[in-house]
Amino acid sequence: MAAPVVVGYTATDAGADALALGARLAVATGSVLEIVMVLPGERSVITPPDAGYDRLVRERAHQWLARASETLKETVAHGRHVRYGESFAEGLIAAAAEFGAGMIVVGAANGGLRGRHRLGTVANELMHSSDVPVVLAPEGAREVAASVGVERVTAAIGTRPGGDVLLAEAAGLATASGAPLRLLSLATVDLPAGVDTGVIRLTEATHAEKVLAQARASLGEGSVAEVVSAQGADIEDAVSQIEWLPGEIAMVGSSRLAQPRRLFLGSTAAKMLHVLPVPMIVVPRTRNADGAR
Repeated sequence: MAAPVVVGYTATDAGADALALGARLAVATGSVLEIVMVLPGERSVITPPDAGYDRLVRERAHQWLARASETLKETVAHGRHVRYGESFAEGLIAAAAEFGAGMIVVGAANGGLRGRHRLGTVANELMHSSDVPVVLAPEGAREVAASVGVERVTAAIGTRPGGDVLLAEAAGLATASGAPLRLLSLATVDLPAGVDTGVIRLTEATHAEKVLAQARASLGEGSVAEVVSAQGADIEDAVSQIEWLPGEIAMVGSSRLAQPRRLFLGSTAAKMLHVLPVPMIVVPRTRNADGAR
């Protein structure tokens, strides 16, 4: 069985999006879904301790979790938990460690366009501190049934270090979910502006062949369905021109600026988020020597 999936839940549309996507991933990979609501760990000086108020908040949180559980019915094995932390993100990271989770799923910030991403405070904090992959659920993900599963996994790989970790994570998700793996070459996006067209074409072809060869060498001959190259005036234009399946999952690596085994959303991934119509998983760029994140 794959590692559990932790969902950062709130009783909002964003929380429903995260829950639905988490259920999809758990069903597709045969994982247990752990639904987590994080409450403040300490009351502020302005708000004095009040046992009655704290009890009310805790009871309300359990009620919201029970309703979330009801929406899942028997589609996926799941648990529901109330945890405490100085921040929602800190509580989710602690919960992921507690459950040995393979990923944390959160929803978009309020005000995002349907099918698009808009990072909120929690997602932004996770992007700078999580040591496990973070899954960003776009607005409207709640409308996709858990039975859709994962139709395809696309890993966006550039020319900078860290692609091997991303490739391994993408292959693991593809294998666990039974989905085909597609590699998206970002070689031409990494080139400086004004480069000759011939250089762009040569770089594109060379990098695509290199990525495919490395993938097949480490993952097996039939593990990768295809390699496509991002082509466009910029990364947003390139991503917009690529075909995306309704049940697709996109995966990107953390920025090279990230601390070891931590996330940091790079500029390319951040730009992709503006136009990406499917969920995105951001993967920490390094692992421990024993292979753990």
